[in-house]
Amino acid sequence: MAQSLIFDMDGTLFQTDKILELSLDDTFSCLRSLNKWDKETPIDKYREIMGVPLPKVWETLLPNHTVKEREQMDAYFLERLIENISSGKGALYPNVKEVFSYLKENDCSIYIASNGLTEYLKAIVSYYHLDEWVTETFSIQQIESLNKSDLVQGIIKKYGITNGAVVGDRLSDINAAKDNDLVSIGCNFDFAREDELSQADMVINDLTELQTILTKVNN
Repeated sequence: MAQSLIFDMDGTLFQTDKILELSLDDTFSCLRSLNKWDKETPIDKYREIMGVPLPKVWETLLPNHTVKEREQMDAYFLERLIENISSGKGALYPNVKEVFSYLKENDCSIYIASNGLTEYLKAIVSYYHLDEWVTETFSIQQIESLNKSDLVQGIIKKYGITNGAVVGDRLSDINAAKDNDLVSIGCNFDFAREDELSQADMVINDLTELQTILTKVNN
């Protein structure tokens, strides 16, 4: 049995899609009200870059806006996300709690490593009571490099992890596993891309598959 599993949050545990369009739309409505945007909300563009740290998101979505304007929208977007999570508009992926229970019963330690901001992650963990199973949740905000491999390395050092896997839907998760000599488990969920998943050690279509492949991870 693998000792430690480090999960991504967005697109792996949390169905970000359910509050994403809502919160992004709120944000661009705000920009329109300030006469700083006159087009549709760039949802498709955001889907393409899902998983990158937020500062890079706003550079991509608002290339012609000032750094200050991007920072204001970033803060507003975070507010809207937290509000939408707290009012129950989001959802975990199917079987998250069941799988977490199974892992804990089988002596696995569970961690979360996410490109999401600390307050955002806290809102999800709190609303769904994930800390019942999760040892600690780590945000990309906690490190200077904004590189997920470095974030995972920090978890490994802090908890003395020698055996385990990174579970996530994007290339940054797969690379974080490889760069730290862990097994990479790709999640073929909403935001996953075939070319990225092909680089994972194994791919799952549902979190319940973790229960059957953990013996392989250990071997």
